[in-house]
Amino acid sequence: MKYIIYDLEATCWRGRPPGGYNEIIEIGAVAVNRYGQVLDTFCEFVKPTVNPKLSSFCTQLTSITQANVDSSKPFPQMIEMFTDWIEIENEFLLCSWGKFDKTIIMNNCDLHRLDHDWVHNNHLDVKEAYHVNRGLSPHRGLKSVVKKEGFEFTGIHHRAISDAENLAKVFVKYIDEWDQ
Repeated sequence: MKYIIYDLEATCWRGRPPGGYNEIIEIGAVAVNRYGQVLDTFCEFVKPTVNPKLSSFCTQLTSITQANVDSSKPFPQMIEMFTDWIEIENEFLLCSWGKFDKTIIMNNCDLHRLDHDWVHNNHLDVKEAYHVNRGLSPHRGLKSVVKKEGFEFTGIHHRAISDAENLAKVFVKYIDEWDQ
């Protein structure tokens, strides 16, 4: 089993998205084997097509610039690169902090008329599992949990690769406890 600990960043505004869609603008992931060893990382920007111009709110929150997304490929090409990297023909489990990442990747697949069974059938909400396993309520944010578990939060918060790498620290610490 290969675990894909991933995070996504998406277009965002201080209100509802114009056109009704939040589009993925960064995919960050860490592949981990069943022994908790990091196998590889994936980090790519994605060019939004419905709302190609990033809001100033989005740039401030994520530090992702217009130049980052303008020089990248659109979602259909990037998701193909991501699924090739995952090797979806083999056994894997997608692991994200919360339901947002699963929902938005499926929504973006729907937007571009792409299959998303590979997401729907192979996903673990680590945030929910962590809080259930620890008996914690209310739910805490990733940065808080990383520190609570004795790790330093490294990188830039709200950047997909940084959030994925930090989530991987917590995931690996409890690798034998996740319901699969």
